[in-house]
Amino acid sequence: MLSKTKKMIARSVAGAAVLPLLVSCGESEKVEKPMNILFIMCDDHSYQTISAYDSTFIRTPNIDRIAADGLRFNNSFVANSISGPSRACMLTGKHSLANGFTDNSSSFDGSQQTFPKLLQQQGYETAVIGKWHLTSEPTGFNHWDILIGQGDYYNPTFICNGEKIQREGYATNVTTDLALDWLESGRNAEKPFCLLLHHKAPHRTWMPDTCDLGLFADSNFPLPETFYDNYEGRLAAAGQKMSISKDMDLVYDLKMADKDSAIHSRPDLEEWGRRIYSNMNPEQKKAWDAHYDEVIAKFKAAGLEGKDLDAWKYQQYMRDYLRVITSVDRNVGRVLDYLEEKGLADNTLIVYTSDQGFYMGEHGWFDKRWMYEESFRTPLIVRLPGGVKGESMAMVQNIDYAPTFLELAGAEIPSDIHGCSFLPVLKGEEWLPNRDGVYYHYYEYPDEHAVKRHLGVRTETHKLIHFYDDGVWELYDLNADKHELNNIYGKPGTEEVTALLKEKLVKLQKQYGEEQFIAQ
Repeated sequence: MLSKTKKMIARSVAGAAVLPLLVSCGESEKVEKPMNILFIMCDDHSYQTISAYDSTFIRTPNIDRIAADGLRFNNSFVANSISGPSRACMLTGKHSLANGFTDNSSSFDGSQQTFPKLLQQQGYETAVIGKWHLTSEPTGFNHWDILIGQGDYYNPTFICNGEKIQREGYATNVTTDLALDWLESGRNAEKPFCLLLHHKAPHRTWMPDTCDLGLFADSNFPLPETFYDNYEGRLAAAGQKMSISKDMDLVYDLKMADKDSAIHSRPDLEEWGRRIYSNMNPEQKKAWDAHYDEVIAKFKAAGLEGKDLDAWKYQQYMRDYLRVITSVDRNVGRVLDYLEEKGLADNTLIVYTSDQGFYMGEHGWFDKRWMYEESFRTPLIVRLPGGVKGESMAMVQNIDYAPTFLELAGAEIPSDIHGCSFLPVLKGEEWLPNRDGVYYHYYEYPDEHAVKRHLGVRTETHKLIHFYDDGVWELYDLNADKHELNNIYGKPGTEEVTALLKEKLVKLQKQYGEEQFIAQ
């Protein structure tokens, strides 16, 4: 029955009542002290490697501290699973076409409306420290100290309010040092603050801090059950170039740059490796060589081929990735400790997220970009002082961050923002936005990973994806097919579900100004 199907698909979450910042005090009213905002974001941090979500691979005790005293969102999604566009969606609260930054070849229009600018109008002191990756210089910030492009893991160069400065150390530590320095002495302590603390880590190529190189050396991680996916019925997935087996480079990704150059890579990747290594100081090189020279020697002696080589590459990838996450978690702990020691924790909203999800070998992949769950879904953990604790199944998206911050600050949410404030969810109140699915659009093709342009809609129970350059559709029943292996588009019995999802997709495309992409 269509009515039953409609009820099943449309059961979703939604929009945002504005909550007053005034409280009763006898017969008078007083304005609450404005709440600070600490927005911690990493690059490519998978929800699978945060133990508050999944303890299979690693323990992350400090990120888990936020979850233990806050809310873990289990249905948090991005609007465009790639770094720069995702960041633009967060800043503006708008989908990519509306904010003008559709792919990483774009340049962010810094003159447009962003939540930091609107917070400044509310009297907030704003700062962004760490990764920016939006090409143009930051605007709307009282202070900015950003990595150049992707940034380097070792001894990175920053641009501090327009001045280039190379800083000694490991990027995650240095970024945290800069953030703590700003909190301690760089800001106006009379004003509420909004700090965007954005780490480079754990972006490819997953270079650990020297103190973490020995971690997980004896760990062996089980191959994901979809590691040898054959992509049957999924033509776009079959054409990708993000396979651990075929596309993960031994030198560039896995650090097998041996001294006698017996292990070769693409010339441009070998040049990158030489540059990164030359950027290290003698102490860093000594630690690096002590670790990787031994790994390289064992690898060469093993002479691995076929599935044995695939499995080795997966283990090496996982170990380095998790070592990088260890440093992230340790530095999150440093910031949490500071807030507690300075008496700021009780008046600071703390957000931990990533710019998108990431593949930990599922479907045989690394990287992101797809509307499939592992890259579309992102971790989101939020601690609101006095708010609810536990987990939420509310379907939220990274376009919702901007209006949430604005509502918390008592600012008016502009009508052209696409997102919906989820502050009511944090307070344990009913959340009823006018949303019956979340919209996704990935624009960047061709690129090094050959992921075709696609868009789609996800509800609580189903996902419809359109690879529009090829006219290919995919439909998944998320309850029956959690790994998205069985494309049921066009199969008998799916007609009603497909019609309803296409109706929802067109509705969202019109709502977000994407009419030009409506399938004819």
